[in-house]
Amino acid sequence: MRYLRIHAVVLAILLLLALFAFSPSDLKIITVAVPKGWPQPAYEFSKFPLTEDGFQLGRKLFYDPILSRDGTISCASCHNQSTGFTHVDHAHSHGIEGRKGTRNTPALMNLVWNKSFMWDGAINHIEVQALAPITNPMEMDETLEHVVKKLNASAVYRRQFDKAFGDSVITGQHLLLAITQFVIQLNSSNSKYDQHIRKEAGGKFTSEEEHGLKLFRKNCAACHTEPLFTNGLFENNGLPLDDSIKDLGRMKISQRPDDSLKFKVPTLRNIQYSAPYMHDGRFSRLSQVVNHYTGGIVRSRTLSEKLNQPVELTEPEKKDLIAFLMTLTDREFLLNLRFSYPKESK
Repeated sequence: MRYLRIHAVVLAILLLLALFAFSPSDLKIITVAVPKGWPQPAYEFSKFPLTEDGFQLGRKLFYDPILSRDGTISCASCHNQSTGFTHVDHAHSHGIEGRKGTRNTPALMNLVWNKSFMWDGAINHIEVQALAPITNPMEMDETLEHVVKKLNASAVYRRQFDKAFGDSVITGQHLLLAITQFVIQLNSSNSKYDQHIRKEAGGKFTSEEEHGLKLFRKNCAACHTEPLFTNGLFENNGLPLDDSIKDLGRMKISQRPDDSLKFKVPTLRNIQYSAPYMHDGRFSRLSQVVNHYTGGIVRSRTLSEKLNQPVELTEPEKKDLIAFLMTLTDREFLLNLRFSYPKESK
């Protein structure tokens, strides 16, 4: 995994050079509106401007299994829109030839506010994040060079890359940047919770949801900070180590013992549909997640200090907390045709 982090930095520099070599002045630039009360994005739009042609090209690539070695797995195979761009019905990611990974597929949303990616932060530039699944033997098991060769053999793709980047000769840098242009726009900010915060008609909470919000802010918000519902950090949340996998999390990347068993705090947005939960997908129901924090914490040297005090909830309080979590569902995002399979490209 360490080589991925080094490779990411190198490719990020190459992407800068590639982008500055082409002026998008004649292209339709897309702006991403920052919702009121939200922090400023981490993504540097001035360096990597978003365009409609780039977005549509990235969308096509996201759904195309051409990125995998045997042409059977696409990004969307593990990142399904209806579940918040995560996978369905299995704990770990699946790759070509039925290969199984060791981690739960993370949801893809609001990435424009992220500074690191993957459960262990192995990638720190979103412009090269797609390189990880493409080259992972347990996922797409392909090389960037071979994907580029396959794409250059397609007249359709050459035309689309020419529209997006002003060059019909497809490069690895433009390939990765195109995928970025799609995923960077998968933003969710119109749940019932958001409407409640904005004091809109559709955001009126029930008494259970209102109580659940108070419980959430008291017991959960230190890590799952509003409005993104993640603090973007790496925390040990007290899960017992799975002896069959022995995943030490962030420590694999940093090589620091203090990072043992720490994983990136995931967003809770659209959590109603993004099961299973945790980095290894060990929980299939939200009630199991809540029960972990109220009675399943394993104490260790690297346990998050935010969990030093026990979380005490009655059974009715647990139900109210889960009722609040349901308000984080953004059906507009989950059903947005702009993010769906591009039927017209086939």
